[in-house]
Amino acid sequence: LVVLSTPCTLIKLLFFVSFCLSIFTFAQKVIIKTSEGDIVVKLYPKNAPITVANFLKYVDENRYENTSFYRTVRLDNQQKSDIPIQVIQGGLNDDETNLHPAIPLERTNNTGLSHKIGAISMARSEPDSATTEFFICLGKDQSQLDFGGKRNPDLQGFAVFGRVVKGMEVVEKINHVETVIWEANKQKQWIKNPVKIFSIKRK
Repeated sequence: LVVLSTPCTLIKLLFFVSFCLSIFTFAQKVIIKTSEGDIVVKLYPKNAPITVANFLKYVDENRYENTSFYRTVRLDNQQKSDIPIQVIQGGLNDDETNLHPAIPLERTNNTGLSHKIGAISMARSEPDSATTEFFICLGKDQSQLDFGGKRNPDLQGFAVFGRVVKGMEVVEKINHVETVIWEANKQKQWIKNPVKIFSIKRK
């Protein structure tokens, strides 16, 4: 039994309920409009509610407008890794102004999701550090990015929160653009001419 002691408490509760309903009912898909074409992503708010809510917060604030896909990882440009993956990565990159707090890591052993082809997942450094950066998987299923996988030394994996349902040919095209050395890891993974993200909108 919940006792609503003040009108303010009731207003906060109603706001929270309406926010949750907007996520679970109206936010099943988003469209990523890029200079190489459109990518449609289905979101999984029931599996990864915290991650989806965080992503949509930036979407609704138009924070992804005029950003980019700036990194692509292929089998031919990750010689320093013993655990190869295939992804494209995008987001706000080095724009750290007005970020919302980092979110808890929703591990794949809890969400039931996996880094299969087309999965969209949050990039991070430490656990519980994800904010705006995301990546899309391609090539083959990549369980080494799941909880317990060895791609990240902490074995905690990354947070899948949706998958591409249309536009994988655009993802493939971005994956194969020309790259140069990325200073962060001294490998040829930085996209020479980053692929523009015009916007990400609810569909």
